Amino acid sequence: MSGSKQQLSHMVYFTLHDASEAKVQELIEASHKYLSGHPGTVYFSVGTLNRDLARPVNDHGYDVTLNIVFESREIHDIYQTEPRHLKFIEEQKPNWKQVRVFDSDLVSA
Repeated sequence: MSGSKQQLSHMVYFTLHDASEAKVQELIEASHKYLSGHPGTVYFSVGTLNRDLARPVNDHGYDVTLNIVFESREIHDIYQTEPRHLKFIEEQKPNWKQVRVFDSDLVSA
């Protein structure tokens, strides 16, 4: 990105031990409470698996997904140590069966 810092996309896919509607909603609400609105966030979303999309390439191995785009890698690194982020992990981690993280440098055409 000429003249600006490289944006970083941070995508997290959560598979839960208890994937009941209540526990999925709890994770979504905690995501909004603790993970949204951090300085340097360009984009934030959290959502659930769309089970109706069942092409052979669709991965159904998760329950909740988080997508945050940061202004830069440096902002992402600060976010990782923020107290709100750490509180989210502390509260929600017991129900995580698996967490997959995909961090990508975004490129423009």
